[in-house]
Amino acid sequence: MAFDLPNDFRCPISLEIMSDPVILQSGHTFDRVSIQQWIDSGNRTCPITKLPLSETPYLIPNHALRSLILNFAHVSLKESSRPRTQQEHSHSQSQALISTLVSQSSSNASKLESLTRLVRLTKRDSSIRRKVTESGAVRAALDCVDSCNQVLQEKSLSLLLNLSLEDDNKVGLVADGVIRRIVAVLRVGSPDCKAIAATLLTSLAVVEVNKATIGSYPDAISALVSLLRVGNDRERKESATALYALCSFPDNRKRVVDCGSVPILVEAADSGLERAVEVLGLLVKCRGGREEMSKVSGFVEVLVNVLRNGNLKGIQYSLFILNCLCCCSGEIVDEVKREGVVEICFGFEDNESEKIRRNATILVHTLLGIPMSS
Repeated sequence: MAFDLPNDFRCPISLEIMSDPVILQSGHTFDRVSIQQWIDSGNRTCPITKLPLSETPYLIPNHALRSLILNFAHVSLKESSRPRTQQEHSHSQSQALISTLVSQSSSNASKLESLTRLVRLTKRDSSIRRKVTESGAVRAALDCVDSCNQVLQEKSLSLLLNLSLEDDNKVGLVADGVIRRIVAVLRVGSPDCKAIAATLLTSLAVVEVNKATIGSYPDAISALVSLLRVGNDRERKESATALYALCSFPDNRKRVVDCGSVPILVEAADSGLERAVEVLGLLVKCRGGREEMSKVSGFVEVLVNVLRNGNLKGIQYSLFILNCLCCCSGEIVDEVKREGVVEICFGFEDNESEKIRRNATILVHTLLGIPMSS
């Protein structure tokens, strides 16, 4: 039986799978042929415990173990002859694709085909994502990002994005130099490549140390802000999402503000991009952000419009931003009152969101000069 059977199925003497297991009086099990040879050679001790045996040792058939061995062998035989599962097929397929991708002799067309299929395989299968990473294919994918072929670049970015779904890969990708490639794509890539690159930054920024690394990387934040200003709808949404992820790290807020992002974010919020309001909700926590917001003409009207027509998240952040600005400026308090915000806040008393109710209450107290009770 050439199957990978448990060691307990092997005879302690011959180390072969037992065909007729028997129990010695010491309680240990051996294959009948092996233990009988031991006894016939004049041994009267247990081969394992070395304890003495009777003059005529009695061998008790171990029917339970024999049945287990036979059943296990039967199952193993069926396993070896069954068709491969979809997962097994995918793993086998991925190995060939990886080999093509990393080969120096592969053409761009071959690499593109491998990347396209690997993107499909890694989208949902965590084990294949780990396999691709451990195989050294990341370096080959990064080289493809440097390619002038936009289709090859797009597929390699998509593969890297899938690989970044594994938390263990996020720091490794940054260490391998993915940020430099992303920044280059954000500057000169195709619209689709730029959007994927921004999404990849968002995924990498889930890890705290990456937020600091990305934020301090030259041009990373300014490239996102530029994309937010001139990109299409998808590019703007993905760049705003990446900025939001980065701004959860306090040191990055000043960097984002210093790139001239506030007027661009306000304009984006005015055009209906509510993710921009969420970014502003983080930037308002730093003094530079508050100062820049107070300079943008019409900003209060934009926030009030979100209060009237936005989603729950946008309303929550708009209330928070208004409260922060009102705490620093009497002029903004007067403007917010003129926009009817007190009445709008009263309308949030029964809102389903506890955060909205709380933020609305705090803003009303700020506007009316009523101290909050402890």
